[in-house]
Amino acid sequence: MDRIDRAIIDVLRADARVANVDLAERVGLTPAPCLRRVRRLEDAGVITGYRAAIDPRVDGRGFEVLVNVDLVSKDRDAFLAFEEQVAAFDEVVELRRMFGLPDYFVRVAVRDLEAYEAFVTDRLGRASGLARIDSHLTMKKIK
Repeated sequence: MDRIDRAIIDVLRADARVANVDLAERVGLTPAPCLRRVRRLEDAGVITGYRAAIDPRVDGRGFEVLVNVDLVSKDRDAFLAFEEQVAAFDEVVELRRMFGLPDYFVRVAVRDLEAYEAFVTDRLGRASGLARIDSHLTMKKIK
């Protein structure tokens, strides 16, 4: 990857809907070589996809909670069983296995506090191998 590839990525990161002609102009290329570079970046797996950022309140997911989870057992089977279960929950929008503590970082998006309580009580709280769940409510999203 060279300077122009990085410039293409920066522009696409800010506006994935930019027309190829505009993208080419912003990075100092003509449209055909710019499009070839974008296709090469896609084929190489550097650009993994294009997504629309949707206001989570529109689809009833405006209440977001960051959750730290620790498991009782730290063996491979416990990790895999927990991951399979929790990754399947629609409310879970991000699931990360961490180094150190906590074992997992889980980002949950639901309608409201009552929906989160139901999610923890009826779904997450019943996941296999749980030792501890710590919920963190966001006061203000800065970035």
